[in-house]
Amino acid sequence: MNSIITYLKELFGGIKTLLKGMMVTGYYFVHPRSIITQQYPENRKTLQMFDRFKGQVSMPHDENNLHKCTACNICEINCPNGSIEVISKQVEKADGKTKKELDTYIYKLSMCTFCGLCIKVCPQDAIVFTPEFEHAVFNQDKLIKTLNKPGSSLKEKVKEPINII
Repeated sequence: MNSIITYLKELFGGIKTLLKGMMVTGYYFVHPRSIITQQYPENRKTLQMFDRFKGQVSMPHDENNLHKCTACNICEINCPNGSIEVISKQVEKADGKTKKELDTYIYKLSMCTFCGLCIKVCPQDAIVFTPEFEHAVFNQDKLIKTLNKPGSSLKEKVKEPINII
């Protein structure tokens, strides 16, 4: 007898929450405010992405092909699944000292979970999310991207990288 009462309570509770959800949906159907749903792909030209949208990691360069990445590897260490690989090289300066510089910044889009940890931990703000979201390709090799542009170099007024190792 007790199990029948429990069953009926759960049944009526489920029906109550279903009706409550249907009332909210019905209210917005009759009283539409701002429409959030967008008709993609018909509106590709006017499509507006939200400010906090996480599309794809990018490394911004200025008009002189300069970036902020100091190859400190913090983003690579904090990436939970290894979608970032920072390859650095040792360059000898005019004063005879060697300095670590970015050689290649590899971003594997197919492995990225878009968690944003790499962007949060970057001390230089060298990488950002872009609103790009169409990543469908036939060849998975096209999802491996080199973020630093050919011939790019470090901006002069960027603070020195933190030695974490």
